[in-house]
Amino acid sequence: MSASVTTPAPTNRAPANLARWYDLDEHDHPEGGSTMLGFWIYLMSDCLIFAMLFAAFGVLGGNYAAGPGPRDLFDLPLVALNTSMLLFSSITYGFAMLAMQRGHVRGVQGWLVVTALFGAAFLSIEFYEFAHLIHEGATPQRSAFLSAFFTLVGTHGLHVTFGLIWLGVLLVQVGKRGLVAANQRRLMCLSLFWHFLDVIWIGVFTFVYLLGVLR
Repeated sequence: MSASVTTPAPTNRAPANLARWYDLDEHDHPEGGSTMLGFWIYLMSDCLIFAMLFAAFGVLGGNYAAGPGPRDLFDLPLVALNTSMLLFSSITYGFAMLAMQRGHVRGVQGWLVVTALFGAAFLSIEFYEFAHLIHEGATPQRSAFLSAFFTLVGTHGLHVTFGLIWLGVLLVQVGKRGLVAANQRRLMCLSLFWHFLDVIWIGVFTFVYLLGVLR
């Protein structure tokens, strides 16, 4: 005579000892709460890009292929002037952030315009330098040194260009909506981006231009 086996009925209730390991209540997610974290992650990825470009220039920067080198091509006074334009733009952006903290919309807009003018001056000098080098025959395909130089400096210039576009969009948004919380977050993110580009350019000026001429 076979014994019958009773199968327990399925239940949807979680065991009591598992309840303490799982938080089933929905957490509060404030608007824009993860914006700064996400932007820091983006900046770290950009750091990796520039680190690879600096490494490539470090390896290829001495390969002139019997062509012109840094001493023959670089105009340090012009590069120093260009550097000062970017440094001044970081200072004026800092003034814009101070005006934002005081709630002065006109002050923020005014300092952002000054920042854009310094950034545009930086790009204009860089375009002039590139045009002059190409006119002299120092094109990217001339040597590995020039390929690495145009890639590194050009990538930085492209970032500055996007920064200026972003700055123009923020000017419009601040003009329409004022210093609402969303615009303040955007201004903070652009501040991080702009100062990041300033730090990268100091590395470019030191590692590419200054040390290149002193070799």
